[in-house]
Amino acid sequence: MLGGGAAVIVPEIADYEVRRELIRARRAAGIERLDAFIEQVEFLPIRTTAMRQAAAFWAAARQQGRPTAPDPALDGDVILAAQAATLDRPDVVVATTNPKHLLRYVSARLWTDIV
Repeated sequence: MLGGGAAVIVPEIADYEVRRELIRARRAAGIERLDAFIEQVEFLPIRTTAMRQAAAFWAAARQQGRPTAPDPALDGDVILAAQAATLDRPDVVVATTNPKHLLRYVSARLWTDIV
């Protein structure tokens, strides 16, 4: 996520999604690089308010017949959107590979389009 002054903020759910694949693929060097990167940016832990907002986003999407993931899935997109929505920074833009799902809830752009 990018906030005012283009600060880089890494939400915990994003770290989780990258880290789990690095662990699965046994990429120790990748995990070390991820850890080093996390040390250089602002890290956004998952808070209770974000998880409650994620639950509301998840339920609303299903009530509208527009889920962002299958029902049994954890649905990282709504958790990411909720982390951004509860950040208390109006200028946050989520850098993602899938802005379509996130745009329902927060400002989001394809990560390659962000300079």
